[in-house]
Amino acid sequence: MTINKQSNLYTIAYIAALAVVVGAALAITSLSLHDRQQQNADRDKMRQILAAAHITVPADSVIAAYKRDITDAYIVNAEGKRVEGDAFDVDVDAQTKMPALRRLLPVFECRAADGEMKYILPVYGAGLWGPIWGYVAFDADGSTIYGAYFAHKGETPGLGAEIEKPAFSSEFIGKTVFKQGVFMPVAVVKAGQKPLGGEDYVDGISGGTITSKGVGAMLSDCLTPYAAFLKNLSQKKSN
Repeated sequence: MTINKQSNLYTIAYIAALAVVVGAALAITSLSLHDRQQQNADRDKMRQILAAAHITVPADSVIAAYKRDITDAYIVNAEGKRVEGDAFDVDVDAQTKMPALRRLLPVFECRAADGEMKYILPVYGAGLWGPIWGYVAFDADGSTIYGAYFAHKGETPGLGAEIEKPAFSSEFIGKTVFKQGVFMPVAVVKAGQKPLGGEDYVDGISGGTITSKGVGAMLSDCLTPYAAFLKNLSQKKSN
């Protein structure tokens, strides 16, 4: 049987066969790279957690540093009580879409350079062009911020993207979230202004107003459910 390569039927069949072959090749490639991609994602997450506690190591030492310095990782609920689950695998983005009282709240305990225990909590929110996220490390008093790390997916370079720079994250060091026993997340305000509630605050990014507001909203939304847990730390420290 002679195949007419000029016919529409032949062209359609050829394109369909080519699509199947290319699709199969891409699927095989994706599956073969999945484990490596996940390992890289996990390593970067470990790096960010450590960065909140001022621990910076070469890329090839991140996993070893994480295993050495993160002494415990667990999940708490809004009452500050431990619950079952793997803290590292919690999808913080998905949890922020749930009512605060029902969220799974990861906690990473870290023995920092000063020898004291730090408690690292993840945060996730929205910037101007996409998601923003980070980690905030607290001293054992449950109120004082020891360090912070922030990242973004697509904020404007030189403006909102500045949240990932130490010049911004270092502003949070030493700020406290309890005022006379009341939980008050650190606010992010326009330079020269102060929040009305009397809470601690940092200056937002110049020219990055929406991203800065996003950071403030992220801290309020994600840290408030930890209030009971942090208060328990404070009580434990005072005993």
